[in-house]
Amino acid sequence: MSIRKMIALHPKDQNNQTLADAVHHLMYCSKMCLSCADACMVEAMDMSQCIRLCLDCSDICEATSRLALRRTGDDQPMLRELLEVCARMCEQCAAECERHDHEHCKLCAQICRECAEDCRNAAASIA
Repeated sequence: MSIRKMIALHPKDQNNQTLADAVHHLMYCSKMCLSCADACMVEAMDMSQCIRLCLDCSDICEATSRLALRRTGDDQPMLRELLEVCARMCEQCAAECERHDHEHCKLCAQICRECAEDCRNAAASIA
């Protein structure tokens, strides 16, 4: 099952594949950041900043995906702004994760960079 297909089936907004791609990445990024934060908690070194940014990024991605799924009604300016904020948060999280040589941080940074790009594209696609 695909969230992209679910969004495409919505009677109001069936043609925004760019937004559907962003929602897909937002959902995964939220969970990957949460998992990375958990793994960072047991690392031998102080990972407090990485944990903080991963948790913040997870929360912002989750909130953004939830708002992006709501296609009924109209709050496009707020959604566009939230997508832009989320892209910035993902970039910050990725930069922090890239400072560490842990595989979980590398994966987290990768999904954050992909998510940031999709969020920017989706924000640009909203009229």
